[in-house]
Amino acid sequence: MENPTIALSSPLELTIELTDEQFFHLCQENRDLRFERTSTGGLIIMSPTGSETGNRNIDLSYQLQSWSRQNKHLGIAFDSSTGFKLPDGADISPDAAWIRRDRWDALTPAEKEKFAPICPDFVVELRSTTDSLEKLRAKMRLYMKNGVRLGWLLDRKNRQVEISRQGREVEILDAPATLSGEDVLPGFVLDLTEIF
Repeated sequence: MENPTIALSSPLELTIELTDEQFFHLCQENRDLRFERTSTGGLIIMSPTGSETGNRNIDLSYQLQSWSRQNKHLGIAFDSSTGFKLPDGADISPDAAWIRRDRWDALTPAEKEKFAPICPDFVVELRSTTDSLEKLRAKMRLYMKNGVRLGWLLDRKNRQVEISRQGREVEILDAPATLSGEDVLPGFVLDLTEIF
């Protein structure tokens, strides 16, 4: 007799009631999975990224961190394993993020230890070949609604970048070589050569 298999969608979305403490504990006890939570309590379970996307994501994080270290008085960078508690109650993990120093320093040490209750100023989502573009666009709209000032959706599959800015229409660029951090990340230029 064959073992039955269960096909689950990816990412898997469940509705479960968890306190912030329970959600944080769930994430800490299951580090081989990535969890996010919607503002209504929906639990999103994602598998780790594929190797190719992981390699490109580390290049993205490296470039952001390198600029951030040289400009540490401006703010602090975060990688894809970081969760943030957004103002609407969602717990979410961008592929890379950055927060202005004054906003970060206003948090207590206890708030910084868990999923910091703050919306980043800048976020990046890197689309892998299996990611739904519509779901990533919805995630970017969620970021913007919660106060992100600049967001980049890097679509490797179509070699496009969707740039989100507060109060403006999304700008789509075809196969750009670089991206500017504009006035949010002054002087930061992301080289997309290895990422695309």
